[in-house]
Amino acid sequence: MAIADQIQRYVEKLPASVQAEVLDFVEYLVTRAERREDAGWSELSLATAMGGMEDEVGPEYTTDDLRTVF
Repeated sequence: MAIADQIQRYVEKLPASVQAEVLDFVEYLVTRAERREDAGWSELSLATAMGGMEDEVGPEYTTDDLRTVF
């Protein structure tokens, strides 16, 4: 028996008001999981984009190099 089926059987035994709480909690868990997945892709994208840059030697800039200071 799948976990989702077991959860459904338990939820069906609950009063409607408690079922609504379960739904809210499940929606929260889905949102949290999606954020974690998005964060993982963001970290991977940044790591890929910046890959190897730590080894690059480039010019050092100072505030004297700025044309406009905010």
